Amino acid sequence: MVTRNAFLLIVLSVALNVGFAGVWAAQKVSGHWSAWEGRRTKNGDHAIWCPLYRSLGVTDEQWRQLEPRLAQFHQASRALCQEIQRKRGELIDLVAAGQTDREAIAAKQGEIRAGQHRVQELVIEQLLAEKEVLTVEQQKELFDMIRRHSGCIGPGLMRGNLGEPSRTPSRGDPGDDAHDTVGEL
Repeated sequence: MVTRNAFLLIVLSVALNVGFAGVWAAQKVSGHWSAWEGRRTKNGDHAIWCPLYRSLGVTDEQWRQLEPRLAQFHQASRALCQEIQRKRGELIDLVAAGQTDREAIAAKQGEIRAGQHRVQELVIEQLLAEKEVLTVEQQKELFDMIRRHSGCIGPGLMRGNLGEPSRTPSRGDPGDDAHDTVGEL
C-alpha cells in the first residue's frame, strides 16, 4: 500500500513539474505578453514591446514577421495553460477525496500529460518559426537563454529574470540539490 501511494505521489510530482516547466517556457517565449501588450506607440508603428525580442536586438523588419506569430502563440498557450491548470485542480480534488478512485486519478493524469504535450509542441513550433526569422547570432543567444533557464526551477526562474543568469545551479553543477530538479521540456 505504501509503495503504491509513493508511486502515485512521484507520478503526480513529475506530471506537475513537467507542466510547470512547460508553462515557464511558454511565458519566456511569449515575452511576458500581459506586461507589454499595451506598450505600442499611439501612432501604431511596430514598436518592439516584447522584452525577449528587444534583448535579442531584432530589427523592425524581423519584428513585423515575428509579432503576428507571437500573438497567435500567446493566445494558444494561454488557453492550454488555463486548461492544464483546471485539470490539475481536478486531479488534486480526486487525490484529496475521501474515496480514492485510482482509475479516475490515472485518467486525469493522462489528460494533464496530453495538455503538457500540446504545450511542448506549441513551444517547439514557435521556436522553429522564430528560427526562420532570427539571425544565427540571435538564434544562439535565444537558445543559450533557454538552456540557462530550463531544467531546474528555482528562485527567479518563474519570476521572469529574462536574459539574466540564474542563481540556481543547473544540472550537474556543484552544489546542485536533488530537490530542486524537475522535469525538462
